[in-house]
Amino acid sequence: MARKFLFKGRTLEELQQMSIADIMKLLSSKNRRSLKRMGEKLRKFIERMRAAKKSGKTVKTHAREMPVVPEMVGMVVKVHNGKEWVEIHVGEEMLGCRLGEFSHTTKLVKHSGPGVGATRGSKSVELK
Repeated sequence: MARKFLFKGRTLEELQQMSIADIMKLLSSKNRRSLKRMGEKLRKFIERMRAAKKSGKTVKTHAREMPVVPEMVGMVVKVHNGKEWVEIHVGEEMLGCRLGEFSHTTKLVKHSGPGVGATRGSKSVELK
């Protein structure tokens, strides 16, 4: 038996029927505040998302601080990480998180061994 997804005791279908104001009441205070402050930016992004959902396209955004709302579930959003566009498939578990959490801005640095001249001992090593 598959578990049904619940967010704060509500199913995804119930959440998608709610208005943004009602959804804001369920989110954390930090997300409520950022949604309230976004205002026009949020409205424009949601309009672009609705149009993209009808046409089946992806939506690009620089708004990494945008919280994931139920209307985004099932969409593909491209978020800019400062260098390139990272494609994110928005799922149910992402509700309440921010888009920037899924588009990392830094890579893991893996250092190899020291090169010639990096240490005092390697100065005496002959080059090929």
